[in-house]
Amino acid sequence: MVAALIKGLALGILLAISVGPVIFAIIKQSINHGHKAGYVFVAGVSSSDVTLLLICNFFTSLFDTALKHQTLIAVTGSLFLIGVGIYTFFFKKVVVDEENNLKEKVFRKRDWVATFLSGYFMNMLNPGVFIFWFAWSAAILADSITYTNPFQYRAIVFGTCLVFVLATDLLKVALAGKLRPKLTVKNLHNINRLSGLILIGFGIALCWGVLSFGDKLK
Repeated sequence: MVAALIKGLALGILLAISVGPVIFAIIKQSINHGHKAGYVFVAGVSSSDVTLLLICNFFTSLFDTALKHQTLIAVTGSLFLIGVGIYTFFFKKVVVDEENNLKEKVFRKRDWVATFLSGYFMNMLNPGVFIFWFAWSAAILADSITYTNPFQYRAIVFGTCLVFVLATDLLKVALAGKLRPKLTVKNLHNINRLSGLILIGFGIALCWGVLSFGDKLK
């Protein structure tokens, strides 16, 4: 499904460019403790994304029993995305940790576990990440109803998204030394504004699509 791959890639790009505490933590781990620590931290972040996705899809799958409300679900999800986009564009603050501790640390097994868990819970407890997965799970669920195999469609969309985000996180670790000087407050503010515009655009496009073609789905 080409459409599913494109949407999954678009979601992956959106999540990858969203600025939050995780991106700083990934870079800091890589700079302070080396690439291996960065990769372990990213593994924790990726695992929490999978967990959140499964949780959100479990709850949104309950809407399968109420297909007659699919338009309402999609419009609600669209408005929610637009609201998040407006908040991100106008009100989201950029907080930069200026600490740059380059002290080497000898890692023990428990240190690797702690690094993994810190990535897992930092991402898991980020409200923005949870909102992202919940909103898009609901939106993609409603969208998948138009396809012959809804489960396959959702699997391709979210699978593509997760793989792309993981790849970009690994790239951040590999290029941490080059990325750090470019992460100025001004650049991060511009990225936030771009993320907000993308969210608003996705929300409007989804809402327009449902309202325009919703009658054909019945």
